[in-house]
Amino acid sequence: MNQSLISSLKGQDQLSITMVCLGNICRSPMAAAVLAGKTADWKAPRIEVHSSGTGSWHIGQGPHPSSKKIWEAAGYKHSHTAKQFKVNDFFVHDLILVMDSSNYHNVVSLAESEEHRSKVFYLRNFDPLLKGLDPSSADYFKLEVPDPYNQSDEAYEATLAMVERAVDGLLLELAR
Repeated sequence: MNQSLISSLKGQDQLSITMVCLGNICRSPMAAAVLAGKTADWKAPRIEVHSSGTGSWHIGQGPHPSSKKIWEAAGYKHSHTAKQFKVNDFFVHDLILVMDSSNYHNVVSLAESEEHRSKVFYLRNFDPLLKGLDPSSADYFKLEVPDPYNQSDEAYEATLAMVERAVDGLLLELAR
């Protein structure tokens, strides 16, 4: 993990963080809901939360009903309209947190510089149980948040648990 980037973010008054998945209707809006909920009372840094998808087919749609139902049942409030990740997002956001290797490669392929690439992490890079895992190793798949699209509520609940652990780890990093 790029500790120098994380260190440079500490002490800033405001941070912009975006969550990225494939269609921007299940995982990334759920992760945005969790991050926004857990930082709603933060004064410094104030965290601006966004999400997007690498694909374009859900642009303008709301979240998947199951995803929203699960995050709301856990106490998170978040409004969401799907959008696509664009090159400009590298200029707007301080951290770009992706859900899986496909998202990672799609986002990094749009990066125009090493500075832009250095902003991209798997969300689960911040999960305390996975912290030492190298995303370029053969174990990269352990960092992925599986897509629960059109699966059972239990799949969405498992996704929420992964997201919450990773967001908690991220917030610990930013607070140190």
